[in-house]
Amino acid sequence: MKIAILPSLLAADQGRLGDEIARVAASGADALHLDVMDGHFVPNLSFSPETAALCRRTLPEGFALNTHLMMTNPEAYAERFAEKGSTTVQFHLELRDTVNVRALAAALKARNVRVGLALNPETPAEAAFPYLDVADEVLCMTVHPGYGGQAFIAAVLPKIAALRGRAPALDIMVDGGVNDETAVAAARAGANAFVAGSFLFAQADMAAAVARLRTRCEAAFGKGA
Repeated sequence: MKIAILPSLLAADQGRLGDEIARVAASGADALHLDVMDGHFVPNLSFSPETAALCRRTLPEGFALNTHLMMTNPEAYAERFAEKGSTTVQFHLELRDTVNVRALAAALKARNVRVGLALNPETPAEAAFPYLDVADEVLCMTVHPGYGGQAFIAAVLPKIAALRGRAPALDIMVDGGVNDETAVAAARAGANAFVAGSFLFAQADMAAAVARLRTRCEAAFGKGA
């Protein structure tokens, strides 16, 4: 299964976003990850649809932009991010009692945008099972969303394994505390896509770090947590 590495723009130098986006594009990464926070679903604020537009203008044609909506009302913004160039939009299943998951997924697919379903660390894999037929990927948060630089929560690994067992062909992503060691543990459990912010942006040579992370995850994938 293809291993994907996604640097997270949340960890970039916010005063040099254009340069940092270009750095990601030159790194050999598979996509740029954009964390969007509303100050309500999570206790922080971050990027807007105009940031997605900046990414699209700066990234090479065809370079994927993976957008994670950590917001209470994703249905109000998901299509706006699609319009600005996001190629995948992820939203949280903790909102499934107030957000029509299938309708929002259908609206995104009508725009040829991939659908990602996100799960917080405490949310069980079973919450995603009824919706796997409309999901292109499931994001397992391995930190509590809202801030970068947190430690990886290893208790999420069995959830990754449960999702992989249920959906062998599904893209399963992890986000939070990802580095050389934690990515390997997640790959063993069945994750094949890895969002890394602080770890990758701290590297003097991001391209070498991306290549190393990819090689290690390819070797570990599916070997068991």
